[in-house]
Amino acid sequence: MISKSLAIIVLNKALETGADYAEIFYENSSGNGLTIENGKVSTSSSGITSGVGLRLLKENRCVYGYTSDLSKKGLLSLADSLNKSFNGDRLITVTKLDMIKGKNRNPITKSYKEFSLEDRIALVKEGTEEIASLNDPRIVRYIGSFISNHRSVAVFNSKGKWFKRDTEFARLFYSVVTMDENGMETGFEAPGCQQDVSFFYNKVHAREIAKKAAEVALINLNAKECPSGKMPVIIGNGWGGVLFHEACGHALEASSVSKGLSCFSGKQGQQIASPLVTALDDSTIPGEWGSIDIDDEGNFGTKRVLIKDGILMDFMIDDFNGRRMNREGNGSCRRQNYKYCPTSRMSNTYIANGKSTKEEIIAATKLGLYCVGFNGGSVNPATGEFNFGASEAYIVRDGKICEPVKGATLIGKGEEILKNIDMVGNDCAFGQGMCGASSGSIRTNVGQPTIRVKEITVGGRGGELK
Repeated sequence: MISKSLAIIVLNKALETGADYAEIFYENSSGNGLTIENGKVSTSSSGITSGVGLRLLKENRCVYGYTSDLSKKGLLSLADSLNKSFNGDRLITVTKLDMIKGKNRNPITKSYKEFSLEDRIALVKEGTEEIASLNDPRIVRYIGSFISNHRSVAVFNSKGKWFKRDTEFARLFYSVVTMDENGMETGFEAPGCQQDVSFFYNKVHAREIAKKAAEVALINLNAKECPSGKMPVIIGNGWGGVLFHEACGHALEASSVSKGLSCFSGKQGQQIASPLVTALDDSTIPGEWGSIDIDDEGNFGTKRVLIKDGILMDFMIDDFNGRRMNREGNGSCRRQNYKYCPTSRMSNTYIANGKSTKEEIIAATKLGLYCVGFNGGSVNPATGEFNFGASEAYIVRDGKICEPVKGATLIGKGEEILKNIDMVGNDCAFGQGMCGASSGSIRTNVGQPTIRVKEITVGGRGGELK
């Protein structure tokens, strides 16, 4: 931790050539990781990340640098190298720093630092032993991992404000590889939280998620190739929300909206989705994977209604990109660590509950595809065009879930998908993931209830849907 007095000196050095804003981001993080492969501990690691990032702004220009040298000399050298990007007169002098205090929505009763290596091994082995107990020769590889991290952050800025934040988070992974004469398949489950270790015993059970990963990998071995064409698609709750996250969420971040590079630029107040759709990005949900009390530039985390009854209401905005939009940041500025310049990012992004049940949605579908989860894809925020591969999918026939299929790819545009949602379930759930973008890889929740899109183009090698 650097002192307030040193922070004032560094900020003023950074501001001496005319920058209109300066910000110091200090970080000290410690993490642990454990991996068990085929029943044996393969890796156990720990590490520390510590350093400072310095950001200078002037109108719509931004310069950023970082250092792991936290001495006065090292920090002043960084400030001096960055302020050479400007050649004006001083506009601001920082004389004091007042502390901002936010709510601690993610308290940890017992730190992961107290969770011993022996206990970590025992937790992961609960799942790997469950996989082994299946005694299925088609399971050729299974991996269990547990990671935890304690992150301390402090931000000092030229608005005369500073804050500090401590967070802890952990994630449990299981990956299963199966193989037979039909080929090779994988299954993957990885719940995470900003809660203490009781989460992994009371709310999430290692044996259950490990078994789920194995079941998906085994089901896909015997699954037929998915048919192709335009068809109704039911998208499962929880991790199914990654489709909205990628196809629409990134296009609602100010980093693309403010530059006119988003398919949603200039459409605030317009109907962009089915009236059944309300979508939010909420960083205030206690204990959730993507929640933050204060963002990485000092704004409080908020609950942002992005779409309400199909109408575009708001965006995820950071202060810098907000300059182009004549808006202030709304608590959406995030970064992976001190080496990354922050920008607008998602937190817990989800489609809100509707009125239908999952059973009603399936029963109302004569012939279509039911996608439970996804294993990756790509999207262009400027056009909204996307393609996503389904990790688990089934044919729906006469209102019933029938045979599993593999190789399904959903292809389309985010705008079209939003308008084509014709049923929204009441079973909203979240799935935890890591989102990569210009400010690095950050924790984000995706989420939604079960939904139905009346028509999506599906790619597959199984011929026509019958």
